[in-house]
Amino acid sequence: MPARSLTIEIDETRRVSGVLHVPKKRSGDALVLAHGAGSDMAAPLLVAVAEGLAARGVTVLRFNFLYKDLGKKAPDSMPLLQLAYLAAIEALRATKPERLFIGGKSMGGRVASMLAATGTASDGLVFLGYPLHPAGRPEELRDAHLPQIKASMLFASGTRDALCDLALLRPVLARLKKRASIHVVEGGDHSFDLLKSAGRTTDSVREEIITAVHGWMADRAKKR
Repeated sequence: MPARSLTIEIDETRRVSGVLHVPKKRSGDALVLAHGAGSDMAAPLLVAVAEGLAARGVTVLRFNFLYKDLGKKAPDSMPLLQLAYLAAIEALRATKPERLFIGGKSMGGRVASMLAATGTASDGLVFLGYPLHPAGRPEELRDAHLPQIKASMLFASGTRDALCDLALLRPVLARLKKRASIHVVEGGDHSFDLLKSAGRTTDSVREEIITAVHGWMADRAKKR
């Protein structure tokens, strides 16, 4: 699908880079897809999901948070991460989608959730490996703000995710009731990588995720 690079202005002095995937035939859905803390918008999972959704008619915007464009390793402060994300939302809104979704991989999804919890409107949130807790510290849950989100949420999670124990996630989803859905990738870790013994290819796992996300987004359209 056609994709083009763009510059997203955060404010008068700061800007970040992005890539916009525009389908040949648009479904009306659009998704902002942010990267995780240790990667950037060129992460293979994000590229695959963006291209796969665009092939199904979804307009997708990938973008870098500022620290990545500046060549830094440590993520920006949460307020600055949110400013960059808000700028990306506005850039995607400029394409005039019928429905706009937000989300991302790990930290990127968490930033989207923080914005949604404080009133940023969207038609739904897509979490690719939501970082429910730090690795090795399951008692430090990052779920307190989730009940404040009014939009529907899709959690795509692997059964071996060190940052999202499914035994801890499921009670959180139960409290969110009908707003929350889950797609479990059997054997997947935080990046949805599988052990060789699983006998599956990386492409097949990514196709599974793309299909799950697209189906969930299509269901949201039907319920409007």
